[in-house]
Amino acid sequence: NNPGGIVRPSLLVAAATLLVFSHALSRPCPESEARQFDFWIGDWNLEWTGKDGKQMTGRNTIRALLDSCVIEEQFRSDSTGFAGMSVSTFDIHTKQWKQTWVDNSSSYLDFSGKCENGAMIFVRKAEKDGKQFLQRMRWYDIRENAFLWNWERSDDNGKTWKVLWKISYTRR
Repeated sequence: NNPGGIVRPSLLVAAATLLVFSHALSRPCPESEARQFDFWIGDWNLEWTGKDGKQMTGRNTIRALLDSCVIEEQFRSDSTGFAGMSVSTFDIHTKQWKQTWVDNSSSYLDFSGKCENGAMIFVRKAEKDGKQFLQRMRWYDIRENAFLWNWERSDDNGKTWKVLWKISYTRR
């Protein structure tokens, strides 16, 4: 019973939600930026030099999920036993990429990033032993079947960066 034809707020919310949801389904990941990370999709052999100078290897399998709106990473190194995974997506509200990483050393890392000058760059603020610093991942020299990836640290708020880990990716 709806006296006087009054529209109830709950009906307005339901109608608006349905409209937004149906629009989202008709255009999954509509932003062109949402395709910037597609170069990473695939199965990759990884090589890097360990701290002791020894050559290390790993494998990274990257796939697109959820209507290609999410990029999932599965990393494993038989050389070190290190394994982890991430999920990444382009946030249409902030116009930035977001990534969450977890691994078998109980790490949880959250990054924001963007494509800049032909490189994909993700950054996060970190703290250890009361000292704050920045951590950065950088995908660069991107070609169809190979690219380079760096794990970097800045102790001066991003003015300078030190490469801590450099990985060479080659498509399997």
